[in-house]
Amino acid sequence: MVRLPTPTQEITHPLLAQKGIRLFIKRDDLIHSQIMGNKWRKLKYNLAAIKAKECSGIVTMGGAYSNHIAATAALAKENNLQSVGIIRGEELDESSNPTLKFATNSGMKLRFVGRSEYRELRSNPELIKNQFEKLYFLPEGGTNELAIKGCEEIIPEIDFDFNVLVTSIGTGGTFAGILKSAKKHHQIVGISSLKGDFIHDEVGKLLFKHQINNQNFQIISDYHFGGYGKTQPDLIDFINWFKENFEVSIDPIYTGKTFFAVWDMIKHNKFENNLKIVILHTGGLQGIEGFNRKNENIIQ
Repeated sequence: MVRLPTPTQEITHPLLAQKGIRLFIKRDDLIHSQIMGNKWRKLKYNLAAIKAKECSGIVTMGGAYSNHIAATAALAKENNLQSVGIIRGEELDESSNPTLKFATNSGMKLRFVGRSEYRELRSNPELIKNQFEKLYFLPEGGTNELAIKGCEEIIPEIDFDFNVLVTSIGTGGTFAGILKSAKKHHQIVGISSLKGDFIHDEVGKLLFKHQINNQNFQIISDYHFGGYGKTQPDLIDFINWFKENFEVSIDPIYTGKTFFAVWDMIKHNKFENNLKIVILHTGGLQGIEGFNRKNENIIQ
């Protein structure tokens, strides 16, 4: 069942009152129980294209714990489509990986490839399209023109004016869609979970490719906690604290880092006082179980 529009929830805390900031969460984690958050947004118009082209299914790619892989498998099952997932890295025992177990239980056929071959396929998607001619190709993370179109619908659902919207950045599709639909006075902030400044170039290329000219944005790469998939104790403590205090679950890969960044920036006066700030909850909660299996259930 799809829940739209997703609610925007205000949270209160003495720190926010002290800084004169109103903080809201755009709860896209509540869109769908399995096709969660920005993944549902990205897949919406791609699904329409699949049906229009009468493709028999979907072929896509991602890591072993990918939210995109899980969401695509669920979408395919829900719509009676075939699905193939090209997975980066050595073959894993599905019993130890909840994401891949869910994908296969949803009917997705998995193909594991080495990292060098994966990079080649990612750079040359025609190699995949030629091999799976009857399937609809979705790139890593699901980011394409139709995914950006789906993410353009996030801001119009917010029924009040605000100053700043903050979102996680992975492949940049959600960020691009939000930026495309933002008003001139909206500042859009992207929090990268990836180590390094290359994300600035990647997003720049994406915005240029899709002719998105809005320059009122900022990309922050100071909260990666060691890199993609990496964490530190203060991040885990924050994730557990946030759930205990606000009854909102966030994951350690994307949303946990984004919410941590916003809280830390408010605490250290990186935002002006008297702002309305919206954090987009992009979902990704399916990854918590796999993370906990590798890390002794440290996320509550």
